[in-house]
Amino acid sequence: MTNVPKWLVLSSGSGPLLFTAGWVVAAHMEGSAYDPVRQTISVLAAYGAAGSWVMTCGLLALGVCHMLTAWGLRPAAVAGRVALAGGGVAALLVAVIPAPYSGGSLRHGTVAGVGFALLAVWPVLAADGRGSAPWALRRVPSFTVTAVMLVGAAWFVVETQRHGAAGVAERFVTALQSCWPFVVVASCLLESRNARTPSA
Repeated sequence: MTNVPKWLVLSSGSGPLLFTAGWVVAAHMEGSAYDPVRQTISVLAAYGAAGSWVMTCGLLALGVCHMLTAWGLRPAAVAGRVALAGGGVAALLVAVIPAPYSGGSLRHGTVAGVGFALLAVWPVLAADGRGSAPWALRRVPSFTVTAVMLVGAAWFVVETQRHGAAGVAERFVTALQSCWPFVVVASCLLESRNARTPSA
């Protein structure tokens, strides 16, 4: 029987909500100087940005939520839980190593890249090959969501190179990455409820 603590709904659900609220509020504080279509989320947490403290709090919250979810998500394979926790640590590091307001930063870019990679592969590493596994931990959904994340990353790179809609591409990928832990938790809880319900 699938066994996950119910507080995982709070940790996995709060992460994407607080992260999204962070960049929405920070973008509002930045005003017309910020273009959410072309500019990345990291710009909002950069030194000198009007809402940098808000975006930094959003990143810190996301990192802590990922780590807590990884700790309690016992039905997932250990390798996947470690990767998810690593993605949470990377989010914390991204928050404390902000990018400059303009230009690039090797340290920030490296940490962000490692975090993306960990969050992209954790669904595959967490997958359970048994047919009785919760839906979101089965191989087909896990491989599919990882593939979509990688396609989204390629889209982001292309948009960055052509100075196009990099902000839109980044938000697509990060939204998927931040929400998938909640989908997995919900799937596990649903499986647990179904297992406890006696058949007619």
